Amino acid sequence: MVSDTLKHYPVLLKEVISIITPQYGGTFIDCTFGQGGYTKKILSYKNTNVIALDRDIETKKKADQILDEFQNRFFFKNKKFSQLDNLKLKDKNIRGIIFDLGYSTNQIKDPKKGLSFNSDGDLNMKLGFNEFSAKEAINELEEIELEKIFKFFGEEREAKKIVKQIVQERKKKEIDTQSLVRIVEKAKRKKNFKTHSATKVFQALRIFVNKEITELINGLLAASKVLKKDGILVVVTFHSLEDRIVKYFFKSLSENKSISRYVPKINQPDTLFKMLEKKPITPSKKELKENISSRSAKLRYLIKKDNIYNFETDILKKFEHLIEIENFGNKL
Repeated sequence: MVSDTLKHYPVLLKEVISIITPQYGGTFIDCTFGQGGYTKKILSYKNTNVIALDRDIETKKKADQILDEFQNRFFFKNKKFSQLDNLKLKDKNIRGIIFDLGYSTNQIKDPKKGLSFNSDGDLNMKLGFNEFSAKEAINELEEIELEKIFKFFGEEREAKKIVKQIVQERKKKEIDTQSLVRIVEKAKRKKNFKTHSATKVFQALRIFVNKEITELINGLLAASKVLKKDGILVVVTFHSLEDRIVKYFFKSLSENKSISRYVPKINQPDTLFKMLEKKPITPSKKELKENISSRSAKLRYLIKKDNIYNFETDILKKFEHLIEIENFGNKL
């Protein structure tokens, strides 16, 4: 059982609020509700409404607490953010959409989820609406498939060696969390004292089990459609792979011609968004001191230039090799 009293730090909260300016009112979408840090701060301003999404059903407990305080201004949906475009929000004046792609402390510490290499028992890593677990992936996928998952999703240089050890061990018995940790520690030649040896492998499995690449891309596409003119899209990433996807998506819709050729050209811009800051915003020294978990966070944001629904982007083609790896899970 995870305590609800665990300290929660919404990462880059001050910066997010200064960008979306809820003091002027409006409707905002918190795509990764978690423990409700961004939502509560936005609702502290008058004339604001928040639509919050989260795939993890456990977050509904926190959502119900906020609902008691802001009954007419807060709406919670237990959904994946890739389903954002199905919420019939096109007629609403959405001023800002926020994605915080990190995991909450409660999720990491929850032994049932098995997200951490410090967990005991079965490998799980399911956050909600999943088709398979990390246990199934580790024990059933082919050697070459596991190698690609670790190499591309975890950027693990010693993926091949680790996977060979996994394949040998799973012939003897089913692999659980701690046996996987031991396998990785044994297989890695060099020890990095700054990060745990199993960090990249566990990152890769979390991405794979929750199809985070497909989710992120489809979530960004949906958010870009839902936003109205002058609406702001904010994304906080925590590792280089997801930041690379966000950076490419933002650049393609703000620097290259991105408006669909089927949209009338009269008084229409060539690009869907404008980017005010090309470099990501990172945590201040003060925040890093208070919350070391924010050290890898990067914030990027865009402003929508017009009420355009149809636009063109090659984001799916650009990262199709990663989507293909995620699709290994279709046979589990």
